Amino acid sequence: MLPNPNVILYEETKVTEKNGAYQQSRWTLDQLISAPEGEPVERLVAELEQVTAEIEAVRPDLSADMPGEAFAAILQKVERFAQIANRLGSYGQLWFSEDTQNQAALAFMGRMDQLLTEAQNRILFFSLWWKSLDDAAANRLLEYAGDVRYSLEQDRLFKDYTLAESEEKIINLKDVNGVNALVNLYDMLTSKFTFELEVDGEKKKLTRDELMTYVRSPRPEVREAAYKEQFRVYGQEATVLSQIYIHRVRDWATENLGLRRFASPIAVRNLANDIPDPVVDTLLDVCAEQAGVFHRYFKLKARWLGLPNGKLRRYDLYAPLSQTPEKKIPYPEAVEMVLDSLQQFSPVFATSARRVFDDRHIDAEIRPGKRGGAFCASILPGLTPYVLVNYTGEPRQVATLAHELGHAIHAMLAADHSVLTFHSALPMAETASVFSEMLLTDRLLAQESDPQVRRALLAEAIDDAYATVLRQAYFVLFEREAHRLVAEGKTMDDLNRHYLENLHRQFGDAVEVSDDFQLEWICIPHIYHTPFYCYAYSFGQLLSLSLYQQYREEGASFTPKLVKILSYGGSASPQHILTEAGINMADAGFWRGGFRVIEQMIDELERL
Repeated sequence: MLPNPNVILYEETKVTEKNGAYQQSRWTLDQLISAPEGEPVERLVAELEQVTAEIEAVRPDLSADMPGEAFAAILQKVERFAQIANRLGSYGQLWFSEDTQNQAALAFMGRMDQLLTEAQNRILFFSLWWKSLDDAAANRLLEYAGDVRYSLEQDRLFKDYTLAESEEKIINLKDVNGVNALVNLYDMLTSKFTFELEVDGEKKKLTRDELMTYVRSPRPEVREAAYKEQFRVYGQEATVLSQIYIHRVRDWATENLGLRRFASPIAVRNLANDIPDPVVDTLLDVCAEQAGVFHRYFKLKARWLGLPNGKLRRYDLYAPLSQTPEKKIPYPEAVEMVLDSLQQFSPVFATSARRVFDDRHIDAEIRPGKRGGAFCASILPGLTPYVLVNYTGEPRQVATLAHELGHAIHAMLAADHSVLTFHSALPMAETASVFSEMLLTDRLLAQESDPQVRRALLAEAIDDAYATVLRQAYFVLFEREAHRLVAEGKTMDDLNRHYLENLHRQFGDAVEVSDDFQLEWICIPHIYHTPFYCYAYSFGQLLSLSLYQQYREEGASFTPKLVKILSYGGSASPQHILTEAGINMADAGFWRGGFRVIEQMIDELERL
């Protein structure tokens, strides 16, 4: 790692535990920036201006034969720029996530987007110069890059898809008030939605996260009503939401296919992930080929549930095997369950996860206007990651907590790397999160002797495997076709029909899919925020299943292998990291191996 004495270090603060347990609370952002206005922000803005000017000043010195030491000095300035930019950019996004209706947060985010885009445009020349070098000159300078090396290698992957400086600047500027603004509007609209559901004679007003807890109700009519209410509310804005998506897709095609000349829309994401197109095709093909593994499970589940026609409806996909409503798990208990499962695997994992709570970097409350779902934001190598969850008390939410803390652990294990290389590639980013979920499941199974409870736990784990592997792969298969359809001028109705066909292919004869699910695609934020993101979940889950199988076979001796994989962060390519671990991601047999682990889980469930 390049030495950088100017890194802003965080000051550790401790959250007071009530009765020795962590309480459900809101995060604090003051370790990121102590206040969103006044001196703290203006100081960072001034520092950004200073380092931007320093980088601009080196432009005349850039040449293919420049001294390596001078190149290393420039990289330190680029790192410093990234550190400040990450603070300023991330603060607004996290503040906005707390309350998507907060006008002050929106104003801050808008100001920072504009300021950072202008600053990035001023130093854009450095990236363009770097990409323009011939391989011999670049390889010579890479010897002086230290830990930043792989980031520079990634930049050069885009050499053939880079435009002139003036064109790149225009694209950056149009994104601020163009496609990025559209995606923010999607978040604002959907986070504002409220849902009504009648349960046991009581009408409840719910957020989407609260509503979705009822799709796991033991009562079929409640599951169906929850889904129908979701589609009723989203359906009221379907024209607007679908139009946002269509413009998102058109913008993606105009820039990446029309200007940059990528071969396909998904090739953009593949190159950013540094995963060869054929590997992604193989992964998606294997997922479609192995759909029968889950078909078998769905047919078994329909029999176990005693459904009238012997077949699951799409409404019943996540139905619990037990007809007794699941007991709510208090937040403090959930936290300790997760921390204990991590501790049994590795004290390093548990200590890292505990830091998120101690530093008050987790927002677990349920509030109107708060962004739905869950995420982990890893901003700087020395800063504890921020975790957002909407904790409602269902057992599934405990797994979500484990998942997001896994992301945080991954970032903290990679904290020795540069700000430019500690973020892992998207497909590798799901490794620790899925592994943490599996540790939790195994911990719960190990302490449970009741066959009915074990049966419910295993079924939940298989439900989650479906949601993370097959469901996500089919989202990407939908996206590939949706981008083609939009390019052909198709409408929302065409996309709806295509999505419904996608579901019928996904479920075959194992699940009945009603027509209201044609609107499900407009409820999926990932396809708006980050096109083709979702295969990273399939990649990560199947990879983690393989690694977890090794852990079961090798025991404690396996732990250093996983720690090493995670400690790479984004300082090496996925292929380098996995090859070192003895994994060939181009081999269809490797991905089929993950499905064999799922089959083993179904076999065990059938024996109970």
